[in-house]
Amino acid sequence: RKSRRYNSYKGTIGRVAKNLIHRRFYTSIPHQKVTTDTSEFKYYEHDKNKKLVIKKLYLDPFLDMFNGEILSYRISERPNAKAIMDAQKEAIDRTDDCPYRRTFHSDQGWAYQMKAYKKQLTKQNIFQSMSRKGNCFDNSPMENFFGLLKQEMYYGVIYASFKQLKQAIEDWIHYRIKTKLGCSPIQYREQMTA
Repeated sequence: RKSRRYNSYKGTIGRVAKNLIHRRFYTSIPHQKVTTDTSEFKYYEHDKNKKLVIKKLYLDPFLDMFNGEILSYRISERPNAKAIMDAQKEAIDRTDDCPYRRTFHSDQGWAYQMKAYKKQLTKQNIFQSMSRKGNCFDNSPMENFFGLLKQEMYYGVIYASFKQLKQAIEDWIHYRIKTKLGCSPIQYREQMTA
């Protein structure tokens, strides 16, 4: 049975940032442009009455637009601020070597409008950019990542536990090779900055 797609937009709960990226996703500088979003996955477990129950898992990755590398991510059983804030902090720390001012891009989801999320970016002198409301093409690098991930390891496979699905996602992220780069995203960055 097809269910409603997860949507992190809950209206304006904070301040919406301007779209500074304007679909200019390409950058020749590692760690300059970073994008993020949340995606929902389903798995199936039996409850104590042996009835099949649909459960959900949420993935919050931060992706470097330079090479498609996942800088950080968190996986949780429900959408929550802590997972996003922890992944954001790790992404900020990992991109600290960028010689130019960084931009973190997202959609207008509730988590990216939070004062705490914005405060961390401001504190590190990072620009915040947001897609226009309801326009997935404004964040296509992240949408493409989710599409590729689900196509290669999720669609057509039934996962029987949170642990099993989480492990499959982690294995895919760590193994992932961008064919257009001809090597892993990390190797590509090292070659370009050597």
